[in-house]
Amino acid sequence: MVIKNFFTECFCCSFVALPQAEQEGADTRPDYVPLKEVARLEIAYGPNQISRENGKRRVVVTSNVRGRDLGSFVEDVQEAVREKIKLPAGYWTAYGGTFEQLISARSRLMIVVPVALLLIIGLLFMAFGSGREALLIFSGVPLALTGGVASLWLRDIPLSISAGVGFIALSGVAVLNGVVMVSFIKSLRQQGMGLDESIIEGALTRLRPILMTALVASLGFVPMALNTGAGAEVQRPLATVVIGGIISSTALTLLVLPALYRLFHREKAKQS
Repeated sequence: MVIKNFFTECFCCSFVALPQAEQEGADTRPDYVPLKEVARLEIAYGPNQISRENGKRRVVVTSNVRGRDLGSFVEDVQEAVREKIKLPAGYWTAYGGTFEQLISARSRLMIVVPVALLLIIGLLFMAFGSGREALLIFSGVPLALTGGVASLWLRDIPLSISAGVGFIALSGVAVLNGVVMVSFIKSLRQQGMGLDESIIEGALTRLRPILMTALVASLGFVPMALNTGAGAEVQRPLATVVIGGIISSTALTLLVLPALYRLFHREKAKQS
């Protein structure tokens, strides 16, 4: 026999038995009670499965996001829930799945990116032994990041975790080009060449290696930037950031970095 329990809302079967009461010299009473005397019988449909988490009931609503980024989609959903839905007492909403992983990865990037930039500055200082030259080479990172952000904006791609990883890789490439040029200019000055002559000779001589490095890195990411198949949502932001940042960082290394080098060492050259 099927009973619908008000609290569990599932099908079950219940029987109540009373203890056998016997008295000396008396007849034995029945040891059962009809079920209809202690329960209301009703045949009804119930849920085929009840999900629970931490001892509480859970109802999962899933959706697949296409054509936009996950973060802005969840923000619109949260706003719509706040404005249009009034949850009864004892109910609450939680957003999990890929969005929960996104929040976790974003919090880790907030720590990894500053640590990576500090490590780059520390390695530059150890390589050149001068804080001025380390900051001079590190100046290529901001313009490289600007080029990466501009490329994302031009392609209408949101800032995602893969794009953040691309910014970290881009910082290394931008610093590498600066190291190639500054180290060569420094070696020319140590040979006795003047400041302006060293800058001009270093910029012209290191033009080809810097362009080769930029072309190899940027052309290698072109297939990823144009990918539309499986995994494109991860590959496209990373490749777009690297390509756009390499273009801007190369322009900085070839045009702005020599001018900054002369500005930083002008007073020292006058004294010598």
